[in-house]
Amino acid sequence: MTVNTPEDKLFFIETFPVGPLQCNCSVIADKTSKKAMIVDPGGDADKILRLIAHHELSVVAIIHTHAHLDHILAAGDIKEATGAPIYLHREDKFLWDILESQCAMIGIPYKPVPDPDYFLRDDQDLACCGGIAIHTPGHSPGSMSFWFERYQTLVAGDTLFQGSVGRTDLWGGSFDTIKTSIIQRLYSLDDEALVVTGHGPSTRIGIEKANNNFVRI
Repeated sequence: MTVNTPEDKLFFIETFPVGPLQCNCSVIADKTSKKAMIVDPGGDADKILRLIAHHELSVVAIIHTHAHLDHILAAGDIKEATGAPIYLHREDKFLWDILESQCAMIGIPYKPVPDPDYFLRDDQDLACCGGIAIHTPGHSPGSMSFWFERYQTLVAGDTLFQGSVGRTDLWGGSFDTIKTSIIQRLYSLDDEALVVTGHGPSTRIGIEKANNNFVRI
């Protein structure tokens, strides 16, 4: 799956499923500078790196919407290959630290990943394309979404799905908190904004506001 990208000659985003649980990984880049960020490399590092090489991109950041295993498993391999730093919200560091337990819980082989180099903050500027980090807790305490206003594109991780929301019965999850994050931070964005989800197909903010049975306005 590759999402439909905004019509802009400078903006590049390609999203595709990776890893054992088919997390959506996104490669986001400025076509002029060739600077790129990789969001949620949850596996299949070779596939991700082939895309980077094909488009002759320079990876400047590896950023994570949260630290569940299916979104972080290839972070170490990508860092080793590109030298790019790893970013995560501080409140999800405890999940990063229990990666081995996460893997054991669902029977996925464990491979250590290096610690994050930097912690993301709410409203922090990202490394390229004018992106902004938005703290949207609920699925996990440190869940983040990444907003690219000029290109009307939101990378929502497991906070918001097409017709659904991220589960809140895992470590530190809260339905009340995810509902607040969606209403206050995500549904305030433009109705036509593209939403790149953490799993499955993309959607639009306006569609979810009108039709999402979990959080509807």
